[in-house]
Amino acid sequence: MIVLAPDVIVLAIDTCDSRGSVALLRDDAVLKVVVHETEEDYSSWLLPAVQECLKGSGLQMEQVEAYAAAAGPGSFTGVRVGLTSVKAWAEVYAKRIVAVSRLEALAMEASGGTAWVAAFFNARRGQVFGAVYRRNGASLARCGDEMVIAPGKFVEAAAEVAQGEKISWVSMDAECAAAEEAWKGRETRGEKVESVSTVVAPMIGRLGVAALAEGRFTDALALDANYVRRSDAEIFWKGTAAHGH
Repeated sequence: MIVLAPDVIVLAIDTCDSRGSVALLRDDAVLKVVVHETEEDYSSWLLPAVQECLKGSGLQMEQVEAYAAAAGPGSFTGVRVGLTSVKAWAEVYAKRIVAVSRLEALAMEASGGTAWVAAFFNARRGQVFGAVYRRNGASLARCGDEMVIAPGKFVEAAAEVAQGEKISWVSMDAECAAAEEAWKGRETRGEKVESVSTVVAPMIGRLGVAALAEGRFTDALALDANYVRRSDAEIFWKGTAAHGH
């Protein structure tokens, strides 16, 4: 196992939807954050944003010891651009990669002291990306798969996993659940959705630092995306293939 020296420098990337960000960390300390606040595609925005991050921290890419990348769930195109970039840098500079779930990064922001955390964000088309976690000391253990699901169904699924216990709900899109009939039952229990920042890269980085300290990382060849929802192109192709077109 590779033992990391103190002051590990990690570059964190989140391109899961239009609200992306890039952060540079030294251990848990965030040195610089650049937020995607433009309509510009990630394919043209990401590299200049990373360069701005490095320059603002007085560092060069050679000094980055590992990359922490949000591997999904999210937009097919966004996630792919982020992971493709990280793979290329990891190969060029021979560095390690930690793949981090964006949902886990959101769940880590929950401040409630409950045993259960349910994290979700808008997946569009009347759905949310969501996952349920059980607190395990300072970390979280995911219960079941990440899902793309109607908001009301997610509330019901989380309630079923928690088996009557209270849940800390956390999201960057709290409004997705507010109008759901299933949510009203949670409100009567005194639960609410904690709104957290859409700037997720710093927490992606912190989870990356923690994983590296435990010897959990991957390389460019093994890095894989978790889209949860297949791309429209893939769905269309499989649909036409199934019909023999």
